[in-house]
Amino acid sequence: MQNKENVVLVANEASTELGHKLAERLWVPFTEMIRKRFADGEQYHAFPTSIAGKDLVILGVTHNDGSHQELLDLISGGIYWNAASISVIIPFLGYSTMERARPRSHEIPKGITRTRQIFRARPHFVAFIDLHSEAVLHTHGGEIRTKHVWTDDLVVDKIKKSGLTDYVLVSPDYGFSKRIARLASMLNCPHTAADKDRYDTDKTIVSQVSSVVKGKTAIICDDMIRTGGSILQTANRCLEAGAKDVVAHATHLVMSGDSMEKFRQGPISRILGSDTYPGRKSDDLLDVYSVAPLLADVIEQHLQI
Repeated sequence: MQNKENVVLVANEASTELGHKLAERLWVPFTEMIRKRFADGEQYHAFPTSIAGKDLVILGVTHNDGSHQELLDLISGGIYWNAASISVIIPFLGYSTMERARPRSHEIPKGITRTRQIFRARPHFVAFIDLHSEAVLHTHGGEIRTKHVWTDDLVVDKIKKSGLTDYVLVSPDYGFSKRIARLASMLNCPHTAADKDRYDTDKTIVSQVSSVVKGKTAIICDDMIRTGGSILQTANRCLEAGAKDVVAHATHLVMSGDSMEKFRQGPISRILGSDTYPGRKSDDLLDVYSVAPLLADVIEQHLQI
């Protein structure tokens, strides 16, 4: 059993808000990194206290290049200053949909290559939340302990407390249907999947949804919402199949480009989701819950504190 006084919790800049929430749940202080930016654009980082012999916990979303590099710097800094252990929690993994390269495309599967960079920085433990593909877990040589953290309990609790009734869970494609079936079993409700085909990088066609949604509230569930195209198409197919209302849920609310405006003008009345992606807060459209309680459990179990 480790002592919580030996734990130092830090975060890359984009994960600072979630870091404070996590610190409250863990009952440990949140340690703010010292950051400066030089005139030539180079960035300075320093730990504000000694981490030698400490259990360093780094919370780091990698949604853009800067956050990814900062996470690598924090891991390397922990090794340089002799942390006893380095545990990394990645709420949202950037490039996670690029986990494979198409034959003869010569494209770089950055979901794999960037995750490999994180492993090669040599932390002792890395946990990911609701990965798009578990393929990234296997891009190290076996020397690093990894964990895929599912948010099922949080999702079920959120839906139960949402005030929604007489609902059916809908997967936007068959690839996500196994997760939907698991959630539906926990909620004791029916589920179905839409027929979706992808014909370009960010373009899909959703052709139909089962009539099981007729007269019910359809909750379309996915791991993330980026442009929202397939979710909105699925919502329209649900209404055409007789659904009385459509709600969406996604763990990672990326909401890129003008997707927020598209959703506000579209058929979906509410979007449930977590705070894994930086800056996402509840408003007239989004209903956001925190993953901090779940992450606190993961860290306490791993470090035995």
